Amino acid sequence: MKKIHVSADREYDVLIDVDYLKELSELSQGRTRVAVVFSESMKSDIPQFQAGDCEFFYLPIPDGEAGKSAAVLAQAWNWLGAAGFTRADLIVGIGGGAVTDFAGYLAASWLRGMDWIAVPTTVAGMVDAAIGGKTGINSDYGKNLIGAFHSPIAVLIDPSWLSTLSDRDFVAGLAEVVKCGFISDKEILNLLASKNLADIRASRTLTVELIERSVAVKAQVVSGDFKESFDREILNYGHTFGHAVELLSKYSLRHGECVSIGMAFIAYLSESLELISAELRSLHIETLTNLGLPVSYSGAQWPELLAAMKLDKKTRGNELRFVVITEIGKTQRLENPIESELIAAYERLSS
Repeated sequence: MKKIHVSADREYDVLIDVDYLKELSELSQGRTRVAVVFSESMKSDIPQFQAGDCEFFYLPIPDGEAGKSAAVLAQAWNWLGAAGFTRADLIVGIGGGAVTDFAGYLAASWLRGMDWIAVPTTVAGMVDAAIGGKTGINSDYGKNLIGAFHSPIAVLIDPSWLSTLSDRDFVAGLAEVVKCGFISDKEILNLLASKNLADIRASRTLTVELIERSVAVKAQVVSGDFKESFDREILNYGHTFGHAVELLSKYSLRHGECVSIGMAFIAYLSESLELISAELRSLHIETLTNLGLPVSYSGAQWPELLAAMKLDKKTRGNELRFVVITEIGKTQRLENPIESELIAAYERLSS
C-alpha cells in the first residue's frame, strides 16, 4: 500500500493499491448510517457492506454526467432526510469522477457538511476527480459550475476496479496522467514514452506507478492551494478548451478525451506564441496519439467554442485565461490572447 497525505480543509490520506472493502469496513466502524452512492450501471458490482452495527443505505444515480444534475441532487437530499441522516453519519461515493463529484457535493450540502469517502473506480477518478476536495454538479451552462470545496476523509484506490473498464474509459483517464507529466513530473512522460494502451493495461506495476505519481502531483498542488488561486489552476491544463468541447458534445465524449483535445489545442496555441518549441508541441501530440487519445476536433463552429470557453471558471469578466507551460514542469497563466491566435490554433487542431 502507498499512502499519500493531503493537507487541505482537513487532513486526509489517499490510500493506493488497497482492498477497498477492508478499508471501507474499518472506516465505517462507529457510524450509525452510511449512504453508498453509485451509478445505475454499477448495481451488480456493489456488494452488501457490513461494519458492526452500522446500517448501509444504497443510492444509485443516473450514469455519467446525467447524474450530476440539480434534480438528482434534490431527490438525494430528500432520500437522506427520509433515512434520518445526521452529521455523525457518512456518505461514500463509489464510481468514476461523476459519482465522486456528486457524492462529495451531496456531503457538502447536507446539514452544511458531512464526512464522505471517495472510492474511485476509473483511472480519471483515481488520479484526478476523487482527490482535492472539489465537488459539484453541472448546470445547463457548463460543467461543475455549482459546487463546493469539501474534502473527503479518505480516498481508497483499489486497482482491481480497473479490470472492469473498457479500453476507451481506461485510456480517457490517461489524459489526466499525461497532464500531470507536462505540468509537473517529467518521469511520467518518460514512463509513457513509446507506450500504448495495451502495454499499460498489461502491467499492473506500471499502472500503479502512474497512478501514484499523478496522485502525488495533485496532492502537492492541492495541499499548497486548496481554493484555486493560480497554483491550483495548473491542474486545469488543457481543460479550458476541453470543457468547451465537452459541453458542446453534450457529454458524448469522455472527459479525458476532451482534455486530450484541449492539450493539443493549447500546444498549438503555445507554439504559435513562441511559448514552447516545436519539439515540445510534437511531444504532446505523439504522447497522446500513442495512447490512442484524440488530438483533433472539428465538431463545433468557433463562435460556439469561444462562448463556451467564456463560461470557464478561470475566466474573469470577459477575459479568457489559459494555463500554459513554457517547458515541462514550468507553468504560467496566459491571459486574454488575441482571438486571431486562438482561431489559428483551432484551425490547426481541426485540420
